[in-house]
Amino acid sequence: MKKLVNDVHNVVKETLEGFALAHADLVEVHLDPDFVTRKTPKTEGKVGLVSGGGSGHEPLHAGFVGEGMLDAAVPGAVFPSPTPDPILEATKAADHGAGVLHIVKNYTGDVLNFETAAEMAEMEDIEVRSIVVNDDVAVEDSLYTAGRRGVAGTIFVEKLAGAAAERGDDLDAVTAVAQKTNSEMRSMGLALGPCTVPHAGKPSFDLADDEIELGIGIHGEPGYRRGKMESADALVEELYTKVRDDLELKAGERVITLVNGMGGTPSSELYICHRRLAELLEADGVSIARSLVGNYVTSLEMPGVSITLLRVDDELLELFDAPVSTPAWK
Repeated sequence: MKKLVNDVHNVVKETLEGFALAHADLVEVHLDPDFVTRKTPKTEGKVGLVSGGGSGHEPLHAGFVGEGMLDAAVPGAVFPSPTPDPILEATKAADHGAGVLHIVKNYTGDVLNFETAAEMAEMEDIEVRSIVVNDDVAVEDSLYTAGRRGVAGTIFVEKLAGAAAERGDDLDAVTAVAQKTNSEMRSMGLALGPCTVPHAGKPSFDLADDEIELGIGIHGEPGYRRGKMESADALVEELYTKVRDDLELKAGERVITLVNGMGGTPSSELYICHRRLAELLEADGVSIARSLVGNYVTSLEMPGVSITLLRVDDELLELFDAPVSTPAWK
């Protein structure tokens, strides 16, 4: 294993220390317990947003802390969920008197620990709601989940619910935006190779030089099929078809697209994928209202790509376009 680390047991701590130094104008990093908050808190009377999960998916989640998105993010160890205690502290920091929304990716550890933290927060008179993100169409009931996994579409929930909270919507309304966003999006990814968790020291799975894994999870969980390497156009078409059919997209509808790198894919290849995605959407009569291409939700250094489609109306598009200022989205 070759990685730019010092001690494999200090990866998260040293990552947070570097993140704090790089983005001191936007965030504050708290250690022991570990969580990240906005440098400038929201106005009193506005809903707070908290998300989190295992580290290794950067810039998710700490990269999206700031105006227009999250009030706080809670990183766990590399891939495992954070424990309830730091989630509670982040929730308390994010509370400005109007309640807090937890945005939780659908993994068993994340769901259980956020539920526990919510119960603890309510004992301290903080009203907490939760949205469980489950946008991955690849598999049901995987290694770490009951139901569908939460993957790259999580950033859309954070962005749109964050914009609703920023403009002053109450907790019910912000939760409704998060639920609507989750229901209107689908994702699926593929891997060209594995990633290596630092403390494990070896690849998370094996793929032959000519093999790919379709439907891969962001922790390297198995997908729905393993096959031979194909052209970018063919692979994007398979991802798109699965996502389109599950979302039941129709001609005349509008979408926001996300072509997301898994950590080890060059930008040039992501743009080749976006090119094909745009062609397929045009052929189906679906218009691209906005698009994102880049590394937003990664799996360490995994080479691969995921595609997310979010069907939008005027309300969701307005929230997407609302001002935002975070380390990873400005």
